[in-house]
Amino acid sequence: MILYLGRRVLGALGILLAICAITFTIFYLLPSDPAVAACGKTCSPERIAEVKTAMGLDKPVWEQFATYVTGIFAGRDYGSGPSATHCGFPCLGYSYEYSLPVWNLLTDRLPVSVSLAVGSALLWLVLGLGAGVTSALRKGRPVDRALMVLSVGAASLPVYFTSIMLIWGVVRSAGLLPYPSYHAFTENPVAWASNLLLPWTALALLYAAMYARQSRTSMIEAMAEPYIRTARAKGLPARTVAVKHGLRSGMTPILTIFGMDLGGLLAGAVITESIFGLPGVGRLFYDALVRSDQPVILGVTLLAAAFIVAANLLVDLLYAYVDPRVRY
Repeated sequence: MILYLGRRVLGALGILLAICAITFTIFYLLPSDPAVAACGKTCSPERIAEVKTAMGLDKPVWEQFATYVTGIFAGRDYGSGPSATHCGFPCLGYSYEYSLPVWNLLTDRLPVSVSLAVGSALLWLVLGLGAGVTSALRKGRPVDRALMVLSVGAASLPVYFTSIMLIWGVVRSAGLLPYPSYHAFTENPVAWASNLLLPWTALALLYAAMYARQSRTSMIEAMAEPYIRTARAKGLPARTVAVKHGLRSGMTPILTIFGMDLGGLLAGAVITESIFGLPGVGRLFYDALVRSDQPVILGVTLLAAAFIVAANLLVDLLYAYVDPRVRY
C-alpha cells in the first residue's frame, strides 16, 4: 500500500507539473500583453517596459516557467528595491486586477465553492443512488420506468435553465427563500443552508439524474452475480442482500465518477456561481477570463487539477474498502 501510494503521489505531481507547463505555454502564446493589463492602456511604452522587467516578462519563457514553479514552493519577489512585492508560499502569481497574491484570492473564495460542492454532492448522492437502486430492484415495473423518465428529463435540462427557473419560481413568485447570498457556516448555519439550498438543488438535479442511471446499471449487473444467488440461498434478508452485497459491489463505478465530479466542483461551478451571484472560485475564474487576469486563470486551473487528482487518488484508495476483491 505504501509503495502504491508513493507511486500515485509521484504520478500526481507529474500530472500537475505537465498541466502547469501546458497552461503556462498557452498563456505565453496569447496575443494579450500581461504588462499592459497590469499597468493599464494609458501607460507609456517606457513604463510598460519597466513593468515587464519587474514581473520578469522580459525573460525567456522557460526561465519564467522555472521561476513560477520555484515560487510555488519557495515564494518569490516581484520587482526589486524598496518597491519590491513579496509573494509568500505557496505563490501562484500576483493578480493584475486585484493587486493581491493569487493564493489569497483563492483562499478567500474557496469556502463558498466548497460549501456549494459538498452540499450539492450529498444531495445528488442521496437522490441519485436512491432512485437508481429503487429502479434496479423494481426493474421493468412502472416505478422503474417513471424514475428513468424523470432522470432523462432532469439530465436534459441545462443547469443555467434550472437555476433561472428556481429563482423565478421559489424566490420571486413564491417568496419561499431569499435570493441566494453567501453566509459563513460558523456565523449562521441556518442562513448558510437556506441561502445555498437553491444552488444545491440546481446542481443536484443534473448530477442526480446521471447517477441514477449509472447506479441502476451497476446495481442490475451486481444483482446478477453468483454471490448474490448464494447470499439469497443462505436465507439472508432481501435488504441485506441488496445493500451489503449488491450496492457495495456496484459502488465502484459510482466512486470513479463521483471523484471526478466532486473534484471539479470544488474548484468552482462557474455557471451556477455566476447566476446565483455567489463569490466563489468559479465566479473568480469567470471574472479573470473577462479581464484577462492570467495569473488568476492559471492559479484556478492548477487548483482544479489538484482537486481532481487528489479526489481520484482518494477514490482509488477506497476501492479496496468498498470491494474486497480489489488488491493493490
